[in-house]
Amino acid sequence: MSVDVIMPQMGESIFEGTITRWLKKPGDRVERDEPLFEISTDKVDAEIPAPSAGVLREIKVTEGQTVPIQTVVAVIDAAGAAASPSTSVPAAASAPSPAPGKGAPAKAAAAPPAPAAPAPAPATPTPAASSAPPAAPAPPAVRGNGQKIRSSPLVRKLAKEHNVDLAAVEGSGAGGRISKRDILAAAGSGGARLAAPAAPAPSSATPAASPAPPPGPGGALAHPVLENAVPRERIYFGSYEAQPMSVMRQRIAEHMVASKHVSPHVYSIDEADMTRIAKLREGSKAAFEAKYATKLTFMPFFVRACVEALRAFPTVNASADGATVVLHREINVGIAVALDWGLIVPVLKNAEEKNFLGLARGMNDLAERARAKKLKPEEVQESTFSITNPGVYGGLMGLPVINQPNVAILGIGAIQKRPMVLDDAIAIRSMVYLTLSYDHRVVDGAVAHQFVGKVKGLLEGWSEEVL
Repeated sequence: MSVDVIMPQMGESIFEGTITRWLKKPGDRVERDEPLFEISTDKVDAEIPAPSAGVLREIKVTEGQTVPIQTVVAVIDAAGAAASPSTSVPAAASAPSPAPGKGAPAKAAAAPPAPAAPAPAPATPTPAASSAPPAAPAPPAVRGNGQKIRSSPLVRKLAKEHNVDLAAVEGSGAGGRISKRDILAAAGSGGARLAAPAAPAPSSATPAASPAPPPGPGGALAHPVLENAVPRERIYFGSYEAQPMSVMRQRIAEHMVASKHVSPHVYSIDEADMTRIAKLREGSKAAFEAKYATKLTFMPFFVRACVEALRAFPTVNASADGATVVLHREINVGIAVALDWGLIVPVLKNAEEKNFLGLARGMNDLAERARAKKLKPEEVQESTFSITNPGVYGGLMGLPVINQPNVAILGIGAIQKRPMVLDDAIAIRSMVYLTLSYDHRVVDGAVAHQFVGKVKGLLEGWSEEVL
């Protein structure tokens, strides 16, 4: 029995993913829930487990390729009938096996285009098949040493846009296949350029399209939202290093721009006295960790206060769907976690049902698995409110961008001791700035300030036991 492996949806606003690495190859035995491949989106870099035990029969999507969610990326033979890798690799990956190019007659080469029209590169051996994609703009299909160039139409189109010579690019994919990432890296390094005379056609026919790609090594983002409005000659000057954005970085950029475009951002800022909580945590953290085997950080205090405030002001725990306001009954708190390669927002589901210990354990577990790429797709979906904590890096205050489709996000600054006036006397208190970014389509200023005031009051008057 064959089992399809599909590209999972890693978030409610994510509709595609990029396979960054296959952890198994065709013919390998896999166990159910064993990591099979890694994917990258704007919300998560994750290892995706195998849906069934068996033998990996076929890989349909190569490393570096971006495909829509629900796309079949591989096939597992659950019955365990291990076909040899040379016969089990699909059209896209079968090109490596006929390495002795002479042994692939014209008839055999003509067969792949029919069953697998998605444009895997094996079509290169046949003139008829290679003429279907735009052969003229694409670089030669064979390197100088006679080795075939393996790439997809998307990669060839990207190479043309950035004036990159595919013959000079070493592919990092299976069997030396050239990926989108390889093209962006080549464009960023300034190497592997096609000769300038390659465009002697009437310059008036393509005045703007021809000069733009060559000087744009770092402008490798062929996406209108991400195109920099500053002329390229003003960006690339002097001594510099141009690096293509990672897939996660590109998606973050897209979603941040989209959030600013969709949601009219307004900000409410207040400060809270954390002295009582700071003393409570300092005196309890060792015993808390010894008793419950999890760390006592400040975050559970903030989440607990936000949960109660969201109960009091449900319009902050909402989403906007056109002219409809969706008020969520569950309180699912997305908590931003900084990674070495980007930012991820795992979601603590049903936070209103958890006690203080449940909140602490849940957040610590999500953060640890986020950094280890062990999050499940459903754990980065369906947030109803978000919290970000730049204070752990010393930031006093920030104006966070709303995490769509939420209508609000709370930014927490650093907890610092400052002189404050209490009852006409100056005292040293542990203070923190709280910034609520909210969508003015749904949340009004009065509600936002009341919400922040509620959070502030709960933190300053904390009475809940933690042990």
